[in-house]
Amino acid sequence: MKYSRKQSTQRRHQRIRRKLSGTAERPRLAVFRSNNHIYVQLVDDVAQHTLACASTVDPELKTALGATANCDASGKVGELIAKRALEKGLKQVVFDRGGNIYHGRIKALAEGARSAGLDF
Repeated sequence: MKYSRKQSTQRRHQRIRRKLSGTAERPRLAVFRSNNHIYVQLVDDVAQHTLACASTVDPELKTALGATANCDASGKVGELIAKRALEKGLKQVVFDRGGNIYHGRIKALAEGARSAGLDF
């Protein structure tokens, strides 16, 4: 049976989520990528609580970015989430790529977060 691209991504994400879980000390860095934007959250799965979030829709970034669906924008979102995490005293995270392949915009986001001080 052939799966669509979305179904394949969802199945991959289910496999990943079986193994990953975030805690208050080491939250899960969850990524969602749409065609036009990229969203990222720091999630404590034990308390089922979002600790911080960032996206290309944020007013801080939206004015500074020309386009929102490219690697440069994803890198800026990674830097922003790292800044917000460090403000809350969080340095280590578990990276949840959301079923997406670690390439392009997902990779740029991860590298931006690492360069800004997050430890994966």
